[in-house]
Amino acid sequence: MTDQLIADASSDAIDVFGLHGAVALVVGGGSGIGRATALMLGRVGADVAVADLDGARAEEVAAEVAALGVRSLGIAGDVTDPDDAQRVVDTAHTALGGLLAVVNIVGVASWSDLLSMDLAMWESDLRSNLTHHLHVGRAAARHMIADGKGGRIAMVTSISGIFGAPNHAAYGAAKAGAIALSKSMANEWAPYGIRVNTVSPDIIATPRVVAGFVERGVSDMNAIVAADGVPMARWGTPDEIAGPLVFLVSDLAGFMTGQNLVVDGGTQSRFPHGGPKPFVAKDPAGDDES
Repeated sequence: MTDQLIADASSDAIDVFGLHGAVALVVGGGSGIGRATALMLGRVGADVAVADLDGARAEEVAAEVAALGVRSLGIAGDVTDPDDAQRVVDTAHTALGGLLAVVNIVGVASWSDLLSMDLAMWESDLRSNLTHHLHVGRAAARHMIADGKGGRIAMVTSISGIFGAPNHAAYGAAKAGAIALSKSMANEWAPYGIRVNTVSPDIIATPRVVAGFVERGVSDMNAIVAADGVPMARWGTPDEIAGPLVFLVSDLAGFMTGQNLVVDGGTQSRFPHGGPKPFVAKDPAGDDES
């Protein structure tokens, strides 16, 4: 049903997303949320550059996108390196003739308690989850400003950047920093017509995450999420994060910038102390007197 709605909305008669013929770059597009986002952008008519650390995966997803009838190319690159991030953005801009939208998915979580975590892990998590957003964002903004047509940037953060993140504090701190960074970008670049927003997911069934649970012998992953208190009692899917990301870089979000969309199956809505207690009204005339 969702695919049909997208197909209808992206026809020549009605382009509610405003992305027909627009150029979009998906960083970290080789699998999971990135792949889903690249395909969804292709379905709404955008030309898509797919960048990934694994060049073969980038090429595979680019071929899937091109099969939808739009232009696409795969780019290999490590955006945690500022020079490589610049090259990835420059390549997309040159090859596809512009750059209206950038979606940056890249992120890797490490696990350690604070007392055991070494400085190398801390710095690696900041580089892999925060600093590359600066590299990619600045490279893209320079092109968007020079082209004079504005732009849209969407970044994937995490609810770990909103709540405390026990046993992966570096990841949580980096994600919180990315949310704050996006707000600074939104403020500084708004005069140039550039919008910057973020999406904070809870647990999403990407191939990498699912494989990690399977390796630990977990078969019923929805049961784990339900027991952990996610109100919707299931994992999210990559498409369910791709949708908000595509929305944020579309015309539908034209008056949104500096915002963080929480897409968490209701986790943030849950009362943290075991749920509300039943309310029992007292008889005002029958306190303790008998």
